[in-house]
Amino acid sequence: MPLSEQEQRLLEEMERSLYQNDSDFVARVTRRVGRPTYTSITLGVLVALAGVAAVIVGLALRQPWIGIGGFVLMLLGVLWALRPGMRVAGRAGSQRARSSRSNGRFMDRMNDRWDKRNQQN
Repeated sequence: MPLSEQEQRLLEEMERSLYQNDSDFVARVTRRVGRPTYTSITLGVLVALAGVAAVIVGLALRQPWIGIGGFVLMLLGVLWALRPGMRVAGRAGSQRARSSRSNGRFMDRMNDRWDKRNQQN
């Protein structure tokens, strides 16, 4: 069931108010969490490849401890590659807050344009 025009306007007003008054909360809620970074993927793959090499060397030399160590290295490499990237709280947080504030202003302008266009028709 679609919202009435009054409900849509009220919802848009609440959203604008949220962007203007509590941009830090908006930045915290809308940020993406859990995405691995390029650096962690690269390092993880390199560590996993070193683990594969250690397993092969352990098999060739018939030394089970080298093979077990290689397996552990492979496991750590995969876990490292899949872990979410770490962010510096001060710099990234303020950058996100700034971008959400500018995004809020952009959305306000777009909403105002939309309202003006609808009022003309």
